[in-house]
Amino acid sequence: DRLALTESRIHAMAEGIREAAALPDHVGRALAQFTRPNGMTITKRQVPLGRVAIIYESRPNVTSDAAALCIKSGNVCMLRSGKEAYRSSHAIVTALKAGVESVGGDSDIVNIVEDTTHASAQVLMTADGLVDLLIPRGGKGLIDYVRQNATIPVIETGAGVCHVYFDKDGDVAKGAVIIRNAKTRRVSVCNALDCLIVDVNRLTDLSTLCSDLQQDNVEIYADDLCYNYLKTSYPSHLLKHASTDTFGTEFLDYKMAVTATMTIQAAVAHISIYGSGHSECIVTENDRAADYFMKMVDAACVYVNVPTSFTDGGEFGLGAEIGISTQKLHARGPMGLEELNTYKWIIQGDGQIRQ
Repeated sequence: DRLALTESRIHAMAEGIREAAALPDHVGRALAQFTRPNGMTITKRQVPLGRVAIIYESRPNVTSDAAALCIKSGNVCMLRSGKEAYRSSHAIVTALKAGVESVGGDSDIVNIVEDTTHASAQVLMTADGLVDLLIPRGGKGLIDYVRQNATIPVIETGAGVCHVYFDKDGDVAKGAVIIRNAKTRRVSVCNALDCLIVDVNRLTDLSTLCSDLQQDNVEIYADDLCYNYLKTSYPSHLLKHASTDTFGTEFLDYKMAVTATMTIQAAVAHISIYGSGHSECIVTENDRAADYFMKMVDAACVYVNVPTSFTDGGEFGLGAEIGISTQKLHARGPMGLEELNTYKWIIQGDGQIRQ
């Protein structure tokens, strides 16, 4: 699914570039400006990061998204595709270079590493002084490998263990739609639902909440309590007992964990233990519960009555995205133009000296 490059996806890639091009230009804008008592004017001005490298696996659309955002934000882009998607990625870069040249630009602002061996990745990860930022996009294995081996600055993206908590005051109809969309819209992406947490007071609604999932042949791995409530309604060949490693797993497949908790505090604790800091959701009609969840859940994106499938730069109005950061420093959540810039302080005076 990640490798597929259909006509509709190519059109979507082109539209993503157009949307990025239409966004306001961030480069050089003043983020803040003030004058000190001695007459000095100090300006905090946004500037590009410089040379941004992206190591990614099998999604060709990352090629165009990353390139468009790097160009729009004033950066040079170095792409390192996985071998499975290399031919598609190379063709996309060739087209992008031709487009840059057609308007008199320097086509070297977009580049792709032609060697897809581990050696080339190692060179890129240790290109001190040549690369200002490295962004890995892929599974946990790639993220861990880059984090352990890189000597240049890295922003971790991609790994998403996402939860939906159905509160004791949740709306069943809303919940069923949210759960199905979060789980089945696209199972191979990082914002897909991995675990449903249900308040014990609403276990009688569990079969309704999960009913539509069987249309997509979603396998459910349930704890003992939830299993007992599902065994008479959910197809037996799709219902399995949860194991010790069920929770905290990013399935990237038509599979989902289900567990029950006594309180909202217990649900938040479960997310704290097993979540990846990506996207978490609560389904509730109780404002106090929603406020508690929003304040206490530590994740880049926290949703109330909306599926985690919306964690995407395009859906946030950022145009395309270069990745979804699960870190807290510099960038968090979908990364667009704003996150591909840093800033510098400009101090202007007229001969003042410090006493």
